[in-house]
Amino acid sequence: MAGEGDPGSESERPAARYADESESAPEATFDAGRPKARRGSPPVAAVTADERPSEPASQSSDEGAVLVTGICGRLGHLLARRLHRETRVVGVDRRAFPDRPKDITHHAIDVRRKKTRDVFRAEPIRAVVHLGVMHDPRASDHDRHRWNVAAFQKLLEYLEDFDVPKLVVLSSANVYGPQPDNPQFLTEDAPLLGSQGFGGMRDLVELDMLAQSFFWKHPQTETVILRPCHILGGVKNAPSNYLRLERPITILGFDPMVQVIHERDVVEAISLALQPGVRGIFNLRGPGEMPLSKVLSRLGRRPRAVPAFAAKAGLERLWKLRLTSFPAPEIDFIRYLCMVDGSRAREVLGFQAAHDMDRTLAAVDSDR
Repeated sequence: MAGEGDPGSESERPAARYADESESAPEATFDAGRPKARRGSPPVAAVTADERPSEPASQSSDEGAVLVTGICGRLGHLLARRLHRETRVVGVDRRAFPDRPKDITHHAIDVRRKKTRDVFRAEPIRAVVHLGVMHDPRASDHDRHRWNVAAFQKLLEYLEDFDVPKLVVLSSANVYGPQPDNPQFLTEDAPLLGSQGFGGMRDLVELDMLAQSFFWKHPQTETVILRPCHILGGVKNAPSNYLRLERPITILGFDPMVQVIHERDVVEAISLALQPGVRGIFNLRGPGEMPLSKVLSRLGRRPRAVPAFAAKAGLERLWKLRLTSFPAPEIDFIRYLCMVDGSRAREVLGFQAAHDMDRTLAAVDSDR
């Protein structure tokens, strides 16, 4: 749903959305050759020796550390362990990281604080991976905006001031928004309508657009925006938690096709995005598509079909009483399509999901 949860979420409180990074949890329910850049989207660059852009004079792409914001989230943990044997890894996350590998430096600070500048000043940073996104529908609009938008703007200032060659931002396919008239597959140039029916998505859409603006204004930094479909695994996010329910709610008369992707495949895509010469927006598609009813059947769940009007009214009341963490506007995520075309990531990044559908679905119970 709206938030992919722990792509590095700064909040451990469960939220409730079926679908980013970036940990939210529903209680009631719930992507050969260089492709042409599509209109309205940053162009993409294939990684070839002849076409690789020259590196900024300040530092080589092979020198310096990879800085990961939100490193203490589930995806941050997995990414750190994926990268630290190959390159130096520095983490920024105000949460504790008690089980970190000894060769990883962790700064328990808020990205918005001036101490973060000292992290960039202390050693060369060759790439920043931004996973530090708050997903908490009960947080105030002010708090979410300060963390998700204001903090990211501050991070972009550091990248500009210290001439960092690479930025990888984990967004979400949910920025496109579930719409009754969506095409079967959305490409990277589709409009970002995710916040139209659900204000909780507004910050993630704004963050995505800030990253696109940074791409155009600072071509010396290779900016990559990844938009994965629903992430499944040990993450405490909305899709995984929804699929762990024994009696999840579905909407009567609706059985949308859904896409899911294993959390470790997302980590692999981030690793591929760190290659020199890669830039642009990439949808991340998992092992395929499947009706929601079949997904639930494969997991042995027993869904309860409820009319949309009844589900909306009931959720609104339960939300006010704090008896559910699933906001009523998110009903659209379990009745309308929001699937992505992952061909650009396949052709340019060389990304293809390694986990098949059975392993990806099983991860909601086994990879915890």
